[in-house]
Parts: sequence; structure tokens; C-alpha cells
Amino acid sequence: MKHFNPLIAANNSPQKFITMGEIMLRLTPPNYEKVRTTSTFEASYGGAEANIAMALSNLGIDSTYFTIVPDNSLGKSAIRSLRSYDVHCTPVILAEPEDAPTNRLGTYYLETGYGIRSSKVIYDRKHSAISEYDLSRVNIDELIDGYDWLHLSGITPALSQSCADFILNCMIKAKEKGITVSFDGNFRSLLWSWEEARDYCTKCLPYVDVLFGIEPYHLWKDEENHSKGDWKDGVPLQPSYEQQDEIFQRFIERYPNIKCIARHVRYAHSGSENSLKAFMWYKDHTFESKLFRFNILDRVGGGDAFASGLIYAMMHNYKPMDMINFAVASSAIKHTIRGDANTTDSADTIRSLMNMNYDIQR
Repeated sequence: MKHFNPLIAANNSPQKFITMGEIMLRLTPPNYEKVRTTSTFEASYGGAEANIAMALSNLGIDSTYFTIVPDNSLGKSAIRSLRSYDVHCTPVILAEPEDAPTNRLGTYYLETGYGIRSSKVIYDRKHSAISEYDLSRVNIDELIDGYDWLHLSGITPALSQSCADFILNCMIKAKEKGITVSFDGNFRSLLWSWEEARDYCTKCLPYVDVLFGIEPYHLWKDEENHSKGDWKDGVPLQPSYEQQDEIFQRFIERYPNIKCIARHVRYAHSGSENSLKAFMWYKDHTFESKLFRFNILDRVGGGDAFASGLIYAMMHNYKPMDMINFAVASSAIKHTIRGDANTTDSADTIRSLMNMNYDIQR
């Protein structure tokens, strides 16, 4: 059994990353228009896991993505978009109608916020190919064999029972193989209830090495108090260092298998201007990042950019403070890029922002 650990890997160690989930067609009215008034839409593709695969591949990580899409022009266009960022898509399944009766590509509409008006997402993803496909047919052992890092999220399990079983079984198999597993709870209230998300994530946590996003609700189940977990008032949206340190410590006591926990904290000054910082528990210590303030061109995918930044920094054995600052800088710069993914093509660009250097790069 292989026991490779990217958390302590040398900089020159070749590392292979794989993730899986639903990729969707994104339709956005141009120029901050609303869906109800626009006559045109800008089309692109994205999804939490796909965003991370694209971001890491752009930074030079060998990245693979698995999904199910319909065997039609939309499905093939979605995969073409991933391949344009050098993401390996060999495992992708093009579903035939007999495999997924409705056999459609999930879609979402994004109204981009401006000033005091917040962004808004409208989902149209029911009966998508991945939600209808029988994923028990996929040989998980073969799918993840040879990879060093597996990233999963709490979005895909919300799509169907088949997806939920598949994601949990991928985690279990990855642990058997000694693959590092990262997981982002990514609660989506439009897809399932808080109770469903909490109960599912509780099953996942024993198999997680790197955890993203302890939210203001508890995505784990406390047998003594099922409704709120250990903390009566929940996890604060904008905690102090002392509050976050206590939360991390209590969490690690319950799940000692977790090697790293990271969450970013957002301060919304308006729909167009935010600040971000982050906290990270790593090697028995809680770290707090710099605070980054920025204007927003496109907010979607900021959390995925944070996750991809931290994964990249961990794979390259950054020092802890550089790890968390690189992750926040990755998220901040994503907010200045249209589309779901951080398509910054150089780690140097992110490191420059991490050091608060805004000069022209020439």
C-alpha cells in the first residue's frame, strides 16, 4: 500500500491530482443585467470541483477530472472547456439516453451583483446526467489508482443517492490507497436541507485529511445535541483569532485524522467590494492570514480558488503562513476574473499579490 503524503512532499516530487463532480453550463446576463430583463446571455462552464481542477492545472499541477455529461454537443463543449486548460478528462463518461433518461447538462443562471445589489444564482440542474447515472457501475479502484490527492465537495452528494454513495465510497477507497483526501462541505440550501448535509458530512469526516470551510452551521453531528453541535451559538461568521482557535481545537479533538483545516472569512462592504482573510489549523497551531481588500468583477468560485490555492501551496511544501496567504491571495485574484475558475496562469502572480505587490509584471 502506498502512503505518499503531499503534506510533507519535497518540491520536486511529481504529484497527480484528481477530482470529480458536476460541471454545469453557466449563463450570465452581460453588463450586470438581470435575467428578467436581458435578451442575451454569456455562456461558460464551471462547478466547484471543475474550478479547482482548472486552477491547479493552470498552475502546473497534473490534474484530472471525472464527471458524467450527456453525449451531445453541450456535454462535449463542457469537456472541451476543461481540456482547454490542460485538465485531463480521459475518465469522463458520455452518457447515452439509456444510461440517464433525461440526460441533460446541469445549468445555472448568474445575476452578477453591483454595489448594494447582491449576486443571485438560479439553478436548473434537476435530472442532469450525473444525477441520473448509476455510479455504482464505475470502478472506483481503477478510477483513482495512481493519484496522490483526491478532492471532493459536499455539492455532488446532494444531487442524488447514487452520487452520495459514490463520493463516500471514493473517500473510503482513497484512504485504503493512502491518497490524501481534501473535502469542502460547500453547503447548498437549494439542493438539500441543513440536516441532510450535516448527517452526510459527518459520515465523510473520518476519511478527510484536509478540510475546507467550517461554516456558521455545523456540518457534523453531535450525539449529545443533534441540533447545534458543541457550540450553542454556532460557528461565528467573522470570528476572532481566539474563537477560531478554540473551534479548531475542539474539532480536532473529535477528528484527529484531519491534518489541516482552513476557512476563509468574508467582509462584504458592498456587492462590489469585499475583504477576505483566512484561518488555518496546521501542525498543532492556528494561523491567521493577511486581510485582502478588493473590488469584485465576478464573485463565483472564490471559495474554490481559496481551496485550489491552499492545495497548491501544500503540494509545494510552503511554510504555514505562506500557505494560508497564498490561498487567500488566490481567492482575491479570482474575484477579478470572469468565469467560475481562477485561471491565473502563474503562481508568481499570486505570490506577488500575496506580498501586496500591485506593480505591472513585465
